[in-house]
Amino acid sequence: MADAKPDGRTLYSTRTTYEFQFGYSRAVRDGNVIRVAGTAGLGDDGQVVSDDVVEQMRRALEIVREAIEHLGGTLEDVIMTRIYVSDVNNIDSVAVVHGEVFRDIRPASSIVRVEFIDRRILVEVEAEAICADRKGKV
Repeated sequence: MADAKPDGRTLYSTRTTYEFQFGYSRAVRDGNVIRVAGTAGLGDDGQVVSDDVVEQMRRALEIVREAIEHLGGTLEDVIMTRIYVSDVNNIDSVAVVHGEVFRDIRPASSIVRVEFIDRRILVEVEAEAICADRKGKV
């Protein structure tokens, strides 16, 4: 669900409990810039899709893609990703999935070990995109 604000920003929400509870949007577009908040691999019911880090990563990237596209961008517009993992032993697994999606796009990227509020979450992804206008200019 997108919501245009008077200041020109467009907010995108997946209506998760966390978004409402903490008062944030899944993604925000301001001008040509889209920023996607830390996104876990949650299903439509708000629960973690699996206890497998690869399945969580795939779902998180799917949500990121949907948010960016809903706000008028594409994955090709992504210039930065940040990956957060709870276990450093999962870095290689999530890197492979990230590579499947971004190998040809090659955004700048960071990966960080964190402790999530919900211990069932094994990985989250953030993204930043800069969208070109219809004439191909930024």
